[in-house]
Amino acid sequence: MAQLPPKLIVGLGNPGPEYSETRHNAGFWFCERLAREWGLGFNRESRFHGLVASSRTEGVQLLMPQTFMNRSGQAVGALARFYRIQPAEILVVHDELDIPPGQLRLKFGGGAGGHNGLKDITAHCGTPDYWRLRIGIGHPGDRNEVVNFVLKPPRREEQDLIDESIDRAVGAWSLIGRGEWNAATTRLNARTTSAKPGNKKDA
Repeated sequence: MAQLPPKLIVGLGNPGPEYSETRHNAGFWFCERLAREWGLGFNRESRFHGLVASSRTEGVQLLMPQTFMNRSGQAVGALARFYRIQPAEILVVHDELDIPPGQLRLKFGGGAGGHNGLKDITAHCGTPDYWRLRIGIGHPGDRNEVVNFVLKPPRREEQDLIDESIDRAVGAWSLIGRGEWNAATTRLNARTTSAKPGNKKDA
């Protein structure tokens, strides 16, 4: 597979101040951090059902869908069709229960792992073959508590680890932006000593 640089970075989350600090919004946190790094502001684009920031320098669109998590694909599909962006040129950044806070996983394709945002994006794109950056948030240990867990803010020590991982991901843009996915994967998927192992369960 030819490895293309991304033209669209999608951060997943839920809109509104009541959700802004919750674990499920880790994808939003990444996009907001990257936009600050690039000196960009977001604009509400109704035709794309989300907040969009465009970097001409990097040749990339940043998108934060405002459709709520389980309809994220509506926004991704609309923007990708308009700019004729292929699925392999999309990077979706999202929270991941199966990874402890402080760790990341960059991968291409695969299943949704129970993540409703990924399910809807795959449905709208017609394929699971797009890049994902998974930001570890940990697992509550009981699958019945997952919904409650992802819709609450992390503990302070968890937030610090998540913030550190997002900083590392932003720091890897020099590789990702050139389409050097293998090198970026090696860097980002390396386990950090500060992150504690968590329970591995799908949710």
